Amino acid sequence: MTSEIRYRRVLLKVSGEALMGSQGFGIDVAVADRIASDIAEVRRLGVEISVVIGGGNIFRGVSVASKGGDRVTGDHMGMLGTVINALALRTSLNKMGVESVVLSAIAMPEICESFTQRKALAHQAAGRVVIFAGGTGNPFFTTDSAGALRAAEMGAAALFKGTQVDGIYSADPKKDPTAERFERLTHAEVLHKGLAVMDVAAVALARENHIPIVVFSIHEKGEFAKILSGSGRSTIVAD
Repeated sequence: MTSEIRYRRVLLKVSGEALMGSQGFGIDVAVADRIASDIAEVRRLGVEISVVIGGGNIFRGVSVASKGGDRVTGDHMGMLGTVINALALRTSLNKMGVESVVLSAIAMPEICESFTQRKALAHQAAGRVVIFAGGTGNPFFTTDSAGALRAAEMGAAALFKGTQVDGIYSADPKKDPTAERFERLTHAEVLHKGLAVMDVAAVALARENHIPIVVFSIHEKGEFAKILSGSGRSTIVAD
């Protein structure tokens, strides 16, 4: 089965909202466990995987700025939210016997290791799932940008973006039933059409490093492995 795998090394971008499940805030442990089980399934296929996780289920820095607060402080608070989520995902993976490690872009040695590319590659080579926390470590950049950046640093063959729907649409299909679904796009088309699957900086960074973006539903159990095995439902962004 491993001979059919599309990509041997991938980075998965998971939004913080994905961890909420049906809750309005925080972490649904059952959902974290289910996402961890999907990651474990992919590891069993022999795929090297790293993860960037958002923090929107806990805090969004832009919400501070929108109310007249300091954006930098707000973004720092959001970065701390990503660390909480990363620790939760590591806990879920460890429960399943999947060795994993959290590397933070912001130093907090009492809680987790600090990110360096060399350290991350060494952990990946040792067979661990590497979970990146703290975004890029800088304000004004989203965790989507962190996903594209870490994918480039890790030499990922593809960036998987787990979303609320099964691909890229011309509009939100939950609000517009006439929205067109795309099977395949180029990075330039995503930018030209203004499709809101990832922010502009993330798409541009992926394009510059020739990294395909695979957009799929994070809520469909087993979909991650299906897509890697050549089936499943997704939109592929590649030049």
